[in-house]
Amino acid sequence: MNRRGFMKSGLAAVAMASGGMQLVLTPGAKAAGKVVIQYDWLMSNGQIGDIVAVANGYFKDAGLDVEFSPGGPNASTVPPVISGAAQLGQFSETPQLFAARASGVPVKIIACGFRTGPYALTSKASNPIKGVADLKGKKIGIQPTARFVLDEILAKNGMSASDLTVINVGFDKGPLVRGDVDAIGGWITNTQALSVVGDDRIDLLVRDLGLNSYADVYFATDAAIEKDPDTLAKFIGAVAKGWGWVHANPQEAVKKMVAAYPEMDLGWEEKTVNLVLRLSFDAATAKDGWGTFDPASIEEQLALLDKVGQYPNGRPKAADVYTTKILELSAADRPKLDAPAA
Repeated sequence: MNRRGFMKSGLAAVAMASGGMQLVLTPGAKAAGKVVIQYDWLMSNGQIGDIVAVANGYFKDAGLDVEFSPGGPNASTVPPVISGAAQLGQFSETPQLFAARASGVPVKIIACGFRTGPYALTSKASNPIKGVADLKGKKIGIQPTARFVLDEILAKNGMSASDLTVINVGFDKGPLVRGDVDAIGGWITNTQALSVVGDDRIDLLVRDLGLNSYADVYFATDAAIEKDPDTLAKFIGAVAKGWGWVHANPQEAVKKMVAAYPEMDLGWEEKTVNLVLRLSFDAATAKDGWGTFDPASIEEQLALLDKVGQYPNGRPKAADVYTTKILELSAADRPKLDAPAA
């Protein structure tokens, strides 16, 4: 089952349903300091900083009683946040937030955990795809829910669908191993699944194909941002401290994560954590702190998604899909760190 970074179906229905929902807190959530976060997917290495924030007591230090509400194949991310059952949520990637807003759901980005989406095209060393030019004439395996990503890549680089062959695949890497496709899409953070391709594989991030995106996107409703920005800022500040600790102690952080979620594989997570940190930190976070995002990039992402037909009823305004207010309020707690050495 794929992460819902590309699961856009159902957002329009959510928007229609949300029109009658009240933006109020449930009785349990009204308790002093109680904060529920609704995640888009199962807890994974993309939430290692959040998990460490619990283990190290950073939420408690901030006066918060935090509850994680994991997602999954059949979970809904938006409704709990809209209803007030959760104070904030996390989408897998920015296009989900944009689609929600375009459908009338009143939510905004408040911070971004990954500086780039972890989706990539993987190829074999014997038939490498190292850049846009290498895509021409190749067979590309893409999940149907991620087809719009390939459309964006083509539009960004002045190419058309006729320049390559698109083959619908799942997330199993068999088609690439067998040679049915020349490259296959998937998340580079899933190193165990990718291992069947070989250690010499080529993983080409969408960022390296000219496509900007942010992932692990924290969001809240317009009303929550307006009425209780301090609580949201305390949450983001504590999570940021967790990510800072992971940056300084990656292997110890993995042990804390696996202790909290034993279904994760310690060996594979130890091999993956430095990659996760390189997705989370870069020169921008060294300057502006973990969780930052660039409004100009948001505008560019919206324009490109609009170009490939993602918003038939009109694209949302950039100012309606993000706020920098929470980042500004949490600035003192968000560590300014660059990516660790490869």
